[in-house]
Amino acid sequence: MLVRAAAATTTLPGLRRLWRGGGSGAAACFPLGRALLEVRGAEAAIFLQGLLTNDVTRLVAGDGPPAGAGLPRALYAHALNVQGRCLYDIILYRLHESPEEEPRILLECDSGVLDAIQKHLKLYKIRRKVNIAPCLDLSLWAVVPRERAGDIANSLTKCADQALVLTPDPRTEVMGWRLITKKGANLSEIIPGSQIGNIQDYHRHRYQQGIPEGVKDLPPGVALPLESNLAYMNGISFTKGCYIGQELTARTHHMGVIRKRLLPVHFSAPLPKDSIPEGAEILTESGKSAGKFRAGGGELGIALLRLANINEPLCLNIAGDKVKLTASIPEWWPKTANK
Repeated sequence: MLVRAAAATTTLPGLRRLWRGGGSGAAACFPLGRALLEVRGAEAAIFLQGLLTNDVTRLVAGDGPPAGAGLPRALYAHALNVQGRCLYDIILYRLHESPEEEPRILLECDSGVLDAIQKHLKLYKIRRKVNIAPCLDLSLWAVVPRERAGDIANSLTKCADQALVLTPDPRTEVMGWRLITKKGANLSEIIPGSQIGNIQDYHRHRYQQGIPEGVKDLPPGVALPLESNLAYMNGISFTKGCYIGQELTARTHHMGVIRKRLLPVHFSAPLPKDSIPEGAEILTESGKSAGKFRAGGGELGIALLRLANINEPLCLNIAGDKVKLTASIPEWWPKTANK
């Protein structure tokens, strides 16, 4: 079953910058090492609704007009602990085509927490009519178009035996598309002219845009959803009702005060590999704490910073050496974002 998303009509300038050094392919396809888990059954959406930050019922309302017009094929969300801190960052994909079909929802998550998230889901399953199983026969790809996003959808050939989903990344337009295929699928048949990209380029692009993904960027039990820009990435509903960890998140949202956020950072020199301790402190010139480093590679990274300090000279202390860095506000953030 090939799931076609509505074609977008805007260009993706942030994605164009990912292509360095030419090439003539229609898109770069990056193989992602993230895991896929299927939640299937009559109560799949209701079950997930109480565990995730976003409104999962939007995925099962059907496709047909008028009720189904414009409904998403994918949603971004976090699963929180009872204290309101992030456990898992998730992208949900709808596989079923109509309300008459049995709901089938794929969960994309960090492969390192696949076992943990299965235990988490089964803990709350109780008597729900759902089946939960990993999808080891599927592959997940990030697709970065050269052309307009709509051209990617229109270039698809009928490869229903190889491709399950091709849909815009639900977090932000600058992240391109998500593609789910059967293992061993021929990408050049699914997206003619596509090329396999270097996964390091994908992560560089994420860091440039300040997009967190996985447990390094979002440490389980540590990261807070709104500080992690969950609202900016379309990952939360403030009207859906109760879910685990909702109280702190809702209170923070309604107070309207978020003093720290995840931001892209650029270092004055490439970072040494694997020698930066988790949560390493970022300091101002005066030695005051400005935030914590999360993850990065080369001269790019992502850090949780106090907004009051982001325009000051900053540095990361690595084994006694101070590496200077600058922070920036991503272009894709809402223009009204001022806190």
